[in-house]
Amino acid sequence: MFDRLSAYQPQALAVLRIVSALLFIEHGTQKFFNFPPAEQPFGDLMNLIGLAGGLEVVGGILLLIGLFTRPVAFVLCGFMAVAYFMAHAPQSFFPVNNRGDAAILFCFVFLYLTAAGPGAFALDNRNR
Repeated sequence: MFDRLSAYQPQALAVLRIVSALLFIEHGTQKFFNFPPAEQPFGDLMNLIGLAGGLEVVGGILLLIGLFTRPVAFVLCGFMAVAYFMAHAPQSFFPVNNRGDAAILFCFVFLYLTAAGPGAFALDNRNR
């Protein structure tokens, strides 16, 4: 049974890439446009929060369409690791308490996309 499911691996990878990108973009739009509304607006974006929002929106869009998937995923993986250790880890050792579980999950999903590539439905596949 599982051998038959392997035929859908490229499509499943694409779904992981697309859904992760949509969720990631949402973090950036919250910083830039306060959409969806944040509990506390981010205010001045001429700092690391603005850089984070830019990486989330631009990197998320590139992942969404599957363009430069591997290098973008690599950069975003490192960005999420840095974000976790700068913003979340100092608050508590446990990710569920420091609200960094999403950053860790994004980090490892992006690491996987770096290794596995974009899957189906990606602009990176247009020359194949």
